[in-house]
Amino acid sequence: MTLFISSCLLLLLLIFLFTSTDALTSPSDVSALKAFKATVKPNSIPPWSCLASWDFTASDPCASPRRTHFTCGITCSSDSTRVTQLTLDPAGYTGRLTPLISGLTELLTLDLAENNFYGLIPSSISSLLSLKTLVLRSNSFSGSIPDSVTRLNSLESIDISHNSLTGSLPKTMNSLSNLRQLDLSYNKLTGAIPKLPKNLIDLALKANTLSGPISKESFTESTQLEIVELAENSFTGTLGAWFFLLESVQQVDLANNTLTGIEVLPPKLAGENNLVAVELGYNQIRGTAPASFAAYPRLSSLSMRYNMLHGGIPSEYERSKTLRRLYLDGNFLTGKAPARFVRSDGEVMGSLGNNCLQGCPGKAKMCAPSQKPFYICKQAYGGKPKS
Repeated sequence: MTLFISSCLLLLLLIFLFTSTDALTSPSDVSALKAFKATVKPNSIPPWSCLASWDFTASDPCASPRRTHFTCGITCSSDSTRVTQLTLDPAGYTGRLTPLISGLTELLTLDLAENNFYGLIPSSISSLLSLKTLVLRSNSFSGSIPDSVTRLNSLESIDISHNSLTGSLPKTMNSLSNLRQLDLSYNKLTGAIPKLPKNLIDLALKANTLSGPISKESFTESTQLEIVELAENSFTGTLGAWFFLLESVQQVDLANNTLTGIEVLPPKLAGENNLVAVELGYNQIRGTAPASFAAYPRLSSLSMRYNMLHGGIPSEYERSKTLRRLYLDGNFLTGKAPARFVRSDGEVMGSLGNNCLQGCPGKAKMCAPSQKPFYICKQAYGGKPKS
């Protein structure tokens, strides 16, 4: 009988342990989650969405299994006591990001992408000291990026692109020593680029209103940088040769700015460069097309379209073994079009159109659109353009 009673008690204990609905989640995390949901407009929460399943009266957020409540949107630690990820579905939620989000002090990921959150990014976000990934992409956040964000030394990735952020970039961006990816494209940011983090690999600041010259000081510490996207801004001046000494850089997009010149490495220094693609179109770059681009051993794509280039197309371009994409249209280039680029079976794609070239047949794909009228070329050269 004693053995039977003991067995029953053990069974009851096991049932209690596996079915108990006692609170598991840290009270501070629960309070933060409640505050977060409370700032989202109820009429923007679809019945099928993650937030609709957040019922604090029926279940603990980290309790398992999650069949009817808290079915998605959060991930908890292995002991079910702390919230480690807040990743919402793109359901069109509308509201502000509450400053009380700071209560989720063990959060590793905050991802609210593709919703309708608006207002300021709260400075209290600096309390999320464990945060590694911050994704607020495609919302309606406004105001400046809080300087306090740069205190989050664990951050590895920031994506706040496609919002309405204004003001300048925090001057202490370089303090984010673990940051690998930074995407602030498609905002309304102004000013210059500050000194960048040393471990940054992917930089995307496309489609803002950043201005001034591209400074060497901004990139000095970023020796691991591979991708630089600065297109559709208001950068001016000459891009220095130092930029092409950044050995890790592979892809550069500086299209649609107001650059007036570039200083390219001499051929003898280009051999160790890793550049694969360079986009410099739609600027105001003057002078001749830099022949030394052909010396870059991995360069397969080059665009300098719609600038103010004069002179001939460097013969080095035609001899390049790696170049597969070349756009030089919309300049004032003269002389004969290289035979390799106008052959019907040519392996290089792109355009040499809208220049002042001779021998660029209209039937050749690379020669479209047609060349400029003679009088425009004559005016550009102060007389008859040299062949």
